[in-house]
Formats: sequence, structure tokens, C-alpha cells
Amino acid sequence: MNRENRKWTFVLGTVVVAVAALLSVVSPALSRDEHSDKSKEAAEQSAKAAKAFGEIMQAPDKSIPHDLLAQAKAIAVFPQVIKASFVVGGEGGRGVVSRRTSNGWSDPVFFRAGGGSVGWQIGASATDFVLLFMNDDAVSHLMKDKFELGAEAGVAGGPVGREAGAGTDALLHAEVLSYSRSRGLFAGVSLKGVVVQPEDELNEAVYNKSARELLSDEQSTAGSHVDLNAFPQKLSEYTKIADAKP
Repeated sequence: MNRENRKWTFVLGTVVVAVAALLSVVSPALSRDEHSDKSKEAAEQSAKAAKAFGEIMQAPDKSIPHDLLAQAKAIAVFPQVIKASFVVGGEGGRGVVSRRTSNGWSDPVFFRAGGGSVGWQIGASATDFVLLFMNDDAVSHLMKDKFELGAEAGVAGGPVGREAGAGTDALLHAEVLSYSRSRGLFAGVSLKGVVVQPEDELNEAVYNKSARELLSDEQSTAGSHVDLNAFPQKLSEYTKIADAKP
């Protein structure tokens, strides 16, 4: 190799090393930015679900009965689901799930729901949906890649109001109790055919875990991610009332 070739080889090698060093600095910065964006997105989802659930529970005579909340193993809220995306679109509504653990309600886990029929709510422009998972079998469905309400999990429209208690047929026979609110009207509605699946792109970005891993941890509790606490804190607010009732 002559002197000129050695010179260009040295220059090329220097450039390669410099580019590699630059990428090693830039890549983590980009990753941090992406993580920050996903964390903000997750916090907004938790806050929206908390707001919707709180508004529903502020009408005692027309809200979810407290004795049902006291027995629920997990609660999901899908706020502001648009009719077109829920019934026709591929993505559907976005929501969060918290599971009751020995330490309280878990950090929110992110899910999507789509397809199916919402019965008389079909004409609604935007609807909040609430799902109560009443036993461990129901919760186990959330750990699948996806599951269909009414097919893999028995679902019924949940009772509403103070007089509708835990002895109702709905509670005795359904794994999942479902509710919807649109234009101020709140009622139990049977969401048969709706497919629920984890939004693991968001779960992995925020927690570095899948929905299955998060929901399988029966010792977990909200608090490790302060910005995401809005939803589990709102659940705690109303389930403490339920637990305190004789």
C-alpha cells in the first residue's frame, strides 16, 4: 500500500469512528425524547379515564353500584370512543385497565377496543365505556393477545343505581359487566363482539413490560409512575367508599 492509499485509509477510518461516536451520543437522546412523548401520552390517557369515571360516579342514583365496585377484580375505562372508529374502524377506542391487588389498584395498563355493536348507543357520536371484570377468569382474558366480549368472556349490561345490588342476575352470570355513557345518559349496555387487546407499544415504552406481565404481578400497586396515578387514584377514591359500606 503506497503512502497515498494509507492516507485515505486513515482518513476514512477516522470518519467512520467519528460517525459512530456521534450516533452513540444522538441515539440515546432520541430515545429519551421518544420515551418522554410516550410517557406524556400515557399520562393523558390515565387522566382522561379518571375524569370520565369520576363524572360517572358523581351521580349516585345513576352510577355504578358501590357493592359491584367492591367486588370487581379489574376495571377498564375507554373514554370518548368515537362511533365511527369503534364500530367500523380498525383501531377503535383507547383505554386503561387497573387491577385490584393486595396493595391496592395497579398502575394503569393500556388497551384498545374495537368492532362489535353497542346496541341503542349506535347513534352516539362519542361514548365512554366502563368494564368491570368480576372474577379472576375475566382478568385472565386481559392477558391474551386479544379477546372478544360475549364470545370468550361472558358479558352483560351492568345494573345502575343504589338499588341494583350484588344479587342481580347480571353479576351472578357474567364475567364482565359493561356500561356506557353518551350525552349525559349512563346505562348498562351489552358490548357483544367488541375485541379488546393490549396496546403494548405504549406499555413497553412506558414500563418496559407487556400488559400480560403488568397484570400478572399481583403485588404491584400504583405509585412507581407518579404521572400515571390519576386513574388508579380515582378508582381508590370510590372503591374505598364501597369497601367502607356495611
